[in-house]
Amino acid sequence: MKEPEIELAGIGNPIVDLVAQVPDSFLSGVPGEKGGMVLVDDAEMGRILALLGAPPALSTGGSAANATFNAARLGLRTTFIGKVGNDRLADMFVDRFSAAGVDVSRFKRGSVANARCLALVTPDAQRTMRTSLGAAMTLSPAEITPADFRGVRHAHVEGYLVFNHALCEAVLNAARAAGCTISLDLSSFEIVNGSRDWMFGQFGRGIDIVFANEDEIRALFPGQGGDYGELARALASHNVIAGVKMGREGAWIARGDEVHRIAPVRVADAVDTNGAGDAWAAGFLFGHLRGRPLAACGRLAAIMGSETVRHLGPMIPDCAWPEVRRRALGI
Repeated sequence: MKEPEIELAGIGNPIVDLVAQVPDSFLSGVPGEKGGMVLVDDAEMGRILALLGAPPALSTGGSAANATFNAARLGLRTTFIGKVGNDRLADMFVDRFSAAGVDVSRFKRGSVANARCLALVTPDAQRTMRTSLGAAMTLSPAEITPADFRGVRHAHVEGYLVFNHALCEAVLNAARAAGCTISLDLSSFEIVNGSRDWMFGQFGRGIDIVFANEDEIRALFPGQGGDYGELARALASHNVIAGVKMGREGAWIARGDEVHRIAPVRVADAVDTNGAGDAWAAGFLFGHLRGRPLAACGRLAAIMGSETVRHLGPMIPDCAWPEVRRRALGI
């Protein structure tokens, strides 16, 4: 059988991250819960940016985009499906992905500004996000077809697409029609709270891997007691591989009756959790798609997540990659 041309396709919002370090007191002027993600319009984005004492740092971002970028740098053959804008931020986004080795032929172009996400990073390394979707929000279900997934082995979908059920269903159905296996990152507890029943319906129709953090897994199973290992088992009972990320406490991975506690990789100099979960997913998917055992996939994922928190912004800098690859590929 012919090997797929592309091992991993990321699908989501290609967002330019604006990263700013702020004191906890700054969040009093930003409506919404600390640590969450809320969609805002351009006016509210401008209001918050005006409150900052210095311009934010820029990086490519977006949950599935971050995972795709990191997977490419680990060595997977990758592509990305999403809609960029018509401005310099969009050009920067595509250029950086191309330079990292990601196939950029499946990007779609919009007629408005590129999506932006402002990540407000507090001293505890927690990030509170406010997102203006711009061109990404103009992607319509009619623009997604099985042809987007031609030659693709696995599709990784970010939960933020679930805000638009019709679009996310078009993505999932097209990926299934093309014969892809699928992973879904739940992305935010707000998304789970608003779409819990829809998500369980999709698990039943064919999703292979689900990633969730502590807040997201609790939101998926509200009122259910037990530790995160039990919650991972509960998720795995829906015929998926469950990856439950607990930040500095490690992770649980479950598939059927197989359950693994993944020890954390301790980091003494964490500065920013932005992108850590996406890097964790990239490491796991690299291992999974290259045939590693579940526990090894988890250890590889932990290396990726732990390295990301050592740097401001969602991306591991170029200078750190040789050592990251040595550690990750040696598992």
